Amino acid sequence: MAQRKRRLVSGELTEAALQLLASKGFDAVTVDEIVTAAGVSKRTFFRYFASKEDVVVQFLADMGAGMREELAARPAGERPSVALLRAVSVSLAACAHPDYSERALRVVQLILRTPALRARFMERQARWREELTAELAHRTGLGSDADLYPRLAAGMALTAFDAVLERWSAGDGAEDPVALLDRAFDVIAPALDADAGRGGTAAS
Repeated sequence: MAQRKRRLVSGELTEAALQLLASKGFDAVTVDEIVTAAGVSKRTFFRYFASKEDVVVQFLADMGAGMREELAARPAGERPSVALLRAVSVSLAACAHPDYSERALRVVQLILRTPALRARFMERQARWREELTAELAHRTGLGSDADLYPRLAAGMALTAFDAVLERWSAGDGAEDPVALLDRAFDVIAPALDADAGRGGTAAS
């Protein structure tokens, strides 16, 4: 019961914050305005978030959650391009889901158009890149420090992810982000799979 209440309050705060941030701009919105719109106290806000930035950063954390786990769960013999596509697709699930796509679009547009938030996004992505690099090194049997492939492959996958978010955001969500990601991976798949026979990963 308590957990459900926490989710409801957190959701109400997030929704109120995103609506204000999207309509007024990040710098123009205060925490006081957010709590007034959500109908909660300032104390309650800070019980869930350390700052208004953290409302958006939490969304970023949710986007990246599970990428490494999904990559680790892929079949050992699967082509790297397919395994990475499936792993990165996890982060676009909310963007494509009918129940969440509108909110996701607002947040992504806010992040890409606000320098301070874009910087936080890049910080978060650096963590995702390290996690994917480590998992790729494990899957292929290649050392992430001694061999360039795991880091380059992780970087290419996240570059494709960035390109899709930019395109999806600029088009106001008119295109399916999952379909866009498939197209992006069609471009980078040959490079990702060029070393598929090295280490422990084989083409399938």
